[in-house]
Amino acid sequence: MRFAFIAVERAHYPIRVMCRVLQVSRSGFYRYLASCPRGQPPLQRQLMRQIQSVFRQSRGTYGSPRITAQLRRQGLVVGKNRVAALMRQGRLHAQPVKRFRVPRASSSAPPAPHLLRRDFSATRPNQKWASDTTYVRTGQGWLFVAVLLDLFSRLVVGWAFSRWINAQLVTDALQMALDRRLVRPGLLIHTDQGLQYASTLYQQRLHSVGAVGSMSRRGNCWDNAGVE
Repeated sequence: MRFAFIAVERAHYPIRVMCRVLQVSRSGFYRYLASCPRGQPPLQRQLMRQIQSVFRQSRGTYGSPRITAQLRRQGLVVGKNRVAALMRQGRLHAQPVKRFRVPRASSSAPPAPHLLRRDFSATRPNQKWASDTTYVRTGQGWLFVAVLLDLFSRLVVGWAFSRWINAQLVTDALQMALDRRLVRPGLLIHTDQGLQYASTLYQQRLHSVGAVGSMSRRGNCWDNAGVE
């Protein structure tokens, strides 16, 4: 165990000093080191495996400070310098997480009036729908989701996924809902003032079935709380 300790700490302290303090010979240490597979002592190989495991779990985003903290939470007594040295040896370079920004979509129509007026009740199916978009992080990157909710049953009647937030995304979700439901003219569909909802593509499909558009007031998320 003393030889293993020296092998792990040799990057930080002189071998000669540690051999004297631990009362072992340098020749004995070098024989021990030569007997280790690939020249790496067992304790160091085990620590490297644990570092690699934490690094993989973070999807390559953790540097030595966060990996050190995680290892300490697992009960290991380990220093940041040692972790950093092993990460360099194993070529584990953390990738910074890019700040996510929602891209803007094109628009060609003014906002619709706020006809829903926060009345999220309905007396029959297909009387009032509410739509919204969000985004989720997946193993393949960020994906946008658009949904339509029937305020009578609280069921999602249409949805769509895309790598982009645009008119096609919300129109695809609307088309799914129209394909699944028999709607009558006068159906109220409420959204926020997102540019994708004001697009010509979405508005034309909305009006082609006689639906009436309603939009939240600017900066007021409560106006669309039924689906938020």
